[in-house]
Amino acid sequence: MAHTILSKQYDVLILGSGAAGQSIALRLADSQRVALVTKRAISDSASAWAQGGIAAVLDTSDSVEAHIQDTYIAGGGLCDPTATRFVVEHGKAAIEWLIGRGVPFTREDQSSLGYHLTREGGHSHRRIIHAADATGAAVQATLTEQVSKHPNIDILENHIAVDLILGDKLGLSDQGCLGAYVLDIANDRVETIGARNTVIATGGAGKVYLYTTNPSVATGDGIAMAWRAGCRAANMEFIQFHPTCLYHPQAKSFLISEAVRGEGGLLKLPDGTRFMPAHDARAELAPRDIVARAIDFEMKKHGLDCVYLDISHKPAEWLREHFPNIHARCLELGIDITREGIPVVPAAHYTCGGIVTDLAARTDVPGLYSVGESAYTGLHGANRLASNSLLECLVFGEAAANDILSQPRRTLPRLPDWDESRVTDADEEVVISHNWAELRRFMWDYVGIVRTTKRLQRAQHRIRLLSREINEFYSHFRVSNDLIELRNLVVTADLIVRCALRRKESRGLHSSRDYPDMLPVARPTVLRPHRR
Repeated sequence: MAHTILSKQYDVLILGSGAAGQSIALRLADSQRVALVTKRAISDSASAWAQGGIAAVLDTSDSVEAHIQDTYIAGGGLCDPTATRFVVEHGKAAIEWLIGRGVPFTREDQSSLGYHLTREGGHSHRRIIHAADATGAAVQATLTEQVSKHPNIDILENHIAVDLILGDKLGLSDQGCLGAYVLDIANDRVETIGARNTVIATGGAGKVYLYTTNPSVATGDGIAMAWRAGCRAANMEFIQFHPTCLYHPQAKSFLISEAVRGEGGLLKLPDGTRFMPAHDARAELAPRDIVARAIDFEMKKHGLDCVYLDISHKPAEWLREHFPNIHARCLELGIDITREGIPVVPAAHYTCGGIVTDLAARTDVPGLYSVGESAYTGLHGANRLASNSLLECLVFGEAAANDILSQPRRTLPRLPDWDESRVTDADEEVVISHNWAELRRFMWDYVGIVRTTKRLQRAQHRIRLLSREINEFYSHFRVSNDLIELRNLVVTADLIVRCALRRKESRGLHSSRDYPDMLPVARPTVLRPHRR
């Protein structure tokens, strides 16, 4: 039975503990009291799973203009020019900040930079700085150590936000976001956390699909909460499917990095035949959407369960040095990447759309910011360029922190406690698990890599039925972690389908059999809530 407790107050409440959330916390904590809320342990985030690296213009042979152009091409002409330039121009400073924090990027003595730069699909230059094949984990570990030691940062592990607290809904003169109601999962109680500024850094929504490379926490929580609070959402139809997720019954969501293809890995059919040159002149170095569709096409054409990514032609010692984690994980499963191809399939990987934000990471609600995968900045367009995601987290994390520090100090009103006087304990938890399984299955079947209007309409019909059922359950029973996540997933699924139905073309990650051509003018899909 969940109970409420007295409210806590902070200068800044950050929901999410990935690279975005932790970098913002560290930039603010010297002068602000910060609460960092995370659903599991502080180390559990999509950032920690990122293998490839961070894209930035660091080498003299590269240029800002080349990185911008590569981002535009991958983004299907839909990238926002101002946001793209802003991120790319601030990329070097973001990397220098991480180096200053002690992130152990892979070094190379022969390089003028002193660090090894790799290349990934869609990039015209080697510009991916990395820490072997576990860059996200290295960044996360470095930041986590410093966040954990900072006296002005309270880390609330095993906590999940239920909903944002809005001044207008409480009838207060302050119309903005005043914090959030947060469920302490371990102690089964809802806390009222007031904050002068709130940052959504909860990541994406990969768990809305049956197969995903995302961790289990990626349930679209921040996107759904912001939508309910009155924020616009944009480009939710563009869900990036990573082309190469390890296909093995014992490998849950293990990603085979883009860098494997960047360093010469070849995609092959079971008989050893390459197929990417028949789909795109860039072959294995084509952007992710093209590679994912090509794999999907070949699997359906030949009735395959998977295809193979083969880099066994490289020296064994070189492979163990450059891809130690991939090599070790595959070897645990009986796959020796120095001798054979890696079985791979596409899987939902990245949410390119999200909550509409400006260059200071501000949303439509005063006092509410969004950074990272939960946000729509305009950078990714119709398809995110490889390794631009951690870069976006860091650049907009700094922008959000700077804007928060520039704001006059708000006085927080007395906030009401969470009201559960009219609800009871749930009697049938099976309803939640059944609805979760049904949602993820029909999203995979109807709103996957290739779509049709009929499939999307079927998905929308199912979402409406599930929404009514889940909202009725939510209104009658006390909240739980699973119920909160399911409620947010169905909202996120609805936004994905609504955006997909509005786009009458095929562009980037949105491929429609009914509208196979690309329209001459690229426009974002922006959804507005009915009310604020």
